[in-house]
Amino acid sequence: MKAFLDNVWTKRVVSVIAAFYTVCVCYLCYYSIFYNIHVEQRGSVCLIVSAVSVIALVLMLYTRKQIVTRICSFIILPAMLPVVLMYFDHKEILIPVIAVGVMVLLLSGAGEGAKTAVGTVVLLLYIFGALGYFLFTSFFVTAAKQETYKSGESPSGMYRYRIVNTEDSSNGSTAVYIEPNYADVKYRFVTFTLKNMERVVYMERPKCENIEISWATQTRQQITGELNSISDNIAVHVTRAEMAALGYRYDTTLEISDVNIYELLEIGKTAQDVDAIKLDDLTDEQLAHFGIGKDSSGRYSVLNPTDEILLDAGKNRGEKVYFSDLSAEGFELYNKINTDVWGNPLWTVSSDNSVKLKDLSDSQLAQLGVSESGDVLTFNGKVCFRYYVAELEDYYDTESRSLSLDLLNT
Repeated sequence: MKAFLDNVWTKRVVSVIAAFYTVCVCYLCYYSIFYNIHVEQRGSVCLIVSAVSVIALVLMLYTRKQIVTRICSFIILPAMLPVVLMYFDHKEILIPVIAVGVMVLLLSGAGEGAKTAVGTVVLLLYIFGALGYFLFTSFFVTAAKQETYKSGESPSGMYRYRIVNTEDSSNGSTAVYIEPNYADVKYRFVTFTLKNMERVVYMERPKCENIEISWATQTRQQITGELNSISDNIAVHVTRAEMAALGYRYDTTLEISDVNIYELLEIGKTAQDVDAIKLDDLTDEQLAHFGIGKDSSGRYSVLNPTDEILLDAGKNRGEKVYFSDLSAEGFELYNKINTDVWGNPLWTVSSDNSVKLKDLSDSQLAQLGVSESGDVLTFNGKVCFRYYVAELEDYYDTESRSLSLDLLNT
């Protein structure tokens, strides 16, 4: 048995197994940044985390001279910094993991110089990280007394809502918050909910004394009829790919805006013509004035592309560069070709990827991801939330992850 335990390959295999603990710590770091934590049974969680930590500690100490374990010993404590800051109230998770991180770092097989350097860096990270987090939460987060009047789920279970009364110097307010109920990550005793998913769908000042809310289920056709009865000019913003899937040509979405007044006069417009102009509404002579060409197929191109524009479009000199070939950076390059004496663009060409709701059929709305039916919330007789709009406008993009200071508002 001793020979088996002393075998280098045994230690290498065990070090890889022990490294899964570090992987779990990194996952916890990720969750702490993008998710709020809700622990249902703290005692059970403490026992589980402690038991796993003790096992991991024994395995890491057994393989402390293996390169994998040495690397892990340098990762655990830095990875735990966001966890300490975001989940500071959950000592049942923090203490066991931090203890393992400290002991593995101190007892690892790395040289004393390396351990001293890493330990110093980690200590400075914790000091300045805690200081920065404290300053932000103390001075840049608005302090207001909030009370949750009511909370619950929509009839379909797709959404959660909260009605919050806020006391402030402006006679207070009542707000309705809604977030998705399908993006939670659930484990046996712990649930993680995505941060920054709550959206204020209605707010009223001063604070409401009498609150009546009701949920209803409406079909896609019903809501379409209601919205079109409100206005014929409701626009739906779509991506370029969705625009093509709906049967619209990309070039029909191109428009020119922010045109300098002298340029407007040059093409026969007046100073009052300040609205964006569709390229389809311009003549060939007017387009040429802006350095734009038009094919017989209706595609628009840059007449005199610069080397930077050619590079952005992936074209060689002499080849035609269409606006559909340009990235967002390519559009910026084109718009900067002609500027005034102060360096401001004389005009701006962009793509207006929006269509009128009245022009969309029910099948096209389904193609855009609008469900057949869903939840509608009414607050004191006013409709304040429709699943239909939430899906069209992509209120809750649960797949995206972006770092921002808002993530510190836990």
